[in-house]
Amino acid sequence: MAAAIGSGAQGSGDHWSSRTAFVLASIGSAVGLGNLVRFPAEAGANGGAAFVLFYMFCVVLIGIPLLLSETLIGRHGQAAAPASYRKLAVESGASPRWEWVAGIGVFSSTLVLGFYCVLGGWVLYYIGIFAGDLAATGVSGTAFQGMSDDAVEGLFPALIGNGPLTVTLDVAFLLITLAFVARGVSGGIEKAAVWLMPAFFVLMLGITMYGATGGHFMDAANYLFKFEPEKLTGPVMLAAVGQAFFSLSLGMACMVTYGSYVGRDVNLARSSGIIAGSDTLVAMVAGLCIFPIVFAAGLAPEGGLGLMFQTLPHAFQDMPFGSLIGLLFFIMVAFAALTSSISLLEVPTAWLIDKFGLRRIAASIIIAFAGLVLGVLSALSTGMLAWFHPLDIVPLFADKGVMDVLDIFTSRLTMPITALLTCIFIGWVADRRLVDSESGLGSGAHQVWRFLVRWVCPVALLAILWVGLTS
Repeated sequence: MAAAIGSGAQGSGDHWSSRTAFVLASIGSAVGLGNLVRFPAEAGANGGAAFVLFYMFCVVLIGIPLLLSETLIGRHGQAAAPASYRKLAVESGASPRWEWVAGIGVFSSTLVLGFYCVLGGWVLYYIGIFAGDLAATGVSGTAFQGMSDDAVEGLFPALIGNGPLTVTLDVAFLLITLAFVARGVSGGIEKAAVWLMPAFFVLMLGITMYGATGGHFMDAANYLFKFEPEKLTGPVMLAAVGQAFFSLSLGMACMVTYGSYVGRDVNLARSSGIIAGSDTLVAMVAGLCIFPIVFAAGLAPEGGLGLMFQTLPHAFQDMPFGSLIGLLFFIMVAFAALTSSISLLEVPTAWLIDKFGLRRIAASIIIAFAGLVLGVLSALSTGMLAWFHPLDIVPLFADKGVMDVLDIFTSRLTMPITALLTCIFIGWVADRRLVDSESGLGSGAHQVWRFLVRWVCPVALLAILWVGLTS
């Protein structure tokens, strides 16, 4: 691929070395724990193929238009997210205050970073558990030999109730993330994407092929893709809309920031399609990777974190090569979590560099410290601080600990609001000629995209907001 051209964001000259690097980093930002846990469970419980087809429909009508909108703002601005919004607004004759839209996204990324690294720390714990078990039982043995089912399933409650351990793991995962971001775009973030994402895909394919040998691959395929249109109700369709939005890491200024490192020779429309398509493929393959293992052990395919941290370890207990497969699985999850946490840290780091002229290492350390404070509170909220409900007087956050408050506040409020305002900005405020010059779309496709950004995406995002605030 041709090298990226341009000065790079924040005037640093740092940028992606190629379109491939940009696409891999963006896929890494989008692919995370939600793809590996939430999508398979949602699909299986909500109509199988009917949900999947509607989800893909939502990715095309909502995900890709929003993804393209964010990346073109960043590429045009060649600066941190708020400055990129400001530049496009000023050049369009609009108020520079539109930069506050990106400011909400930067704030969201910082909040999500706080609790996301806690989840990453949990993944590190299971890597250690399976590595130790592999050393004790050998390659061909089942996992957790001699442990009862209850003891294996009890590993997770014991972990999240152990405050010092969860804080230590959170710090470890955050430091790994910081090590890549502090080295810059081409020297750190890009290298993580170029090495980790191919390794992630290889591990996912390998584990999926292993699961297919257990005789339950078709059971998993039927569970995920059996067409049951009667289950495609209004709430299920809204769940598909929300999954399409959240799985692409939209509304957090991640793609604006990554777009600011892209050269003019990169077709943003084509790249956005590749990113969204890859993210969707990972979500679907994740179900075929996980559920054959779950069904082979005769376990219920529950969703949420319990699937990853309780059901799957129990399933590996009954499998040949269980310790090895379990170790490889959690290494795969760690790669996905790390590439996502890197983008979360990069967004506010880029803003500090741009706003205050700080050196990258100083800016990344400051944001990492903020993430550490939020992470410690989040880690302890499942144990020692379970009694602490900081926003108990607000019905939406009643009886919620710090981690749940951060999750709900970002996923139900700030992220959809940022995306909604971005649609209004691109569809109704930004100069059409400037937008046209960045999109990479032909005239016909551009008309369709503009219609989606102006009308379809805002309606869908308002629905997400409404459901989030009233459910």
